[in-house]
Amino acid sequence: MSGHSKWATIKHKKAATDAKRGSLFTKLIKEITIAARSGGKPEANPRLRVAIERAKEASMPSDNIDRAVKKGTGELEGVSYEDITLEGYGPGGVAIFIEGVSDNKNRTTSEIRTIFSKRGSNMAGAGSVSWMFEKKGYFVINKNTIDEDKLMGIALDAGAEDLVVEDENFAVKTAPVDFFKVKKALEDNKIAVEDAEITLLPKSTVKVEGDDAKKVLDLVDALEDHEDVQHVYANFDIPDDLIKE
Repeated sequence: MSGHSKWATIKHKKAATDAKRGSLFTKLIKEITIAARSGGKPEANPRLRVAIERAKEASMPSDNIDRAVKKGTGELEGVSYEDITLEGYGPGGVAIFIEGVSDNKNRTTSEIRTIFSKRGSNMAGAGSVSWMFEKKGYFVINKNTIDEDKLMGIALDAGAEDLVVEDENFAVKTAPVDFFKVKKALEDNKIAVEDAEITLLPKSTVKVEGDDAKKVLDLVDALEDHEDVQHVYANFDIPDDLIKE
């Protein structure tokens, strides 16, 4: 998990820029729409709750959120989306797992394959890399904002599994079912969180440096820019200075 909090923070800041371009809104609307198929009430639908919270953090208007929910529940007519997952290997043998939402799986798969091939990488069959990741709740907190022991006490009392100390951040891990309980505890204690998400964390990492590191970051960036891609997970361990660049 080395460096994961650094990458999560950078993605969070990038998302704010994407929101200004409107591309993030498009992705969030798709996610809300498909999540709402399992029920339009966020309190009973964790996936929808997460999607709506992400939309609110991106300053999406409430009307847009409501329409997306109603399209998902069938109250309004809309495009038919489906969940897709794609897997592959990047430079240096880095495993990459992609979650997306598409109205045309064949088209999306073809376009993602092109992104891989143009960057000297390859898609792989279902199950090839998914086993290398595990679903967890994940929080990033700047080390300068709170004492480690205090944070650990609050997080563990709320049900967190672990607290990892990285260069500039604390990373708190939870079981997905405990994500909102820990999130509330952090909010109640006025702890500033730089990033909070239910994500896939790598069980082990691959150290990548030099040109391969830059190529991996370029590949991940290109995949995340695709309009049908919701999340990109990778098991790279890249030096902080390269990630910051």
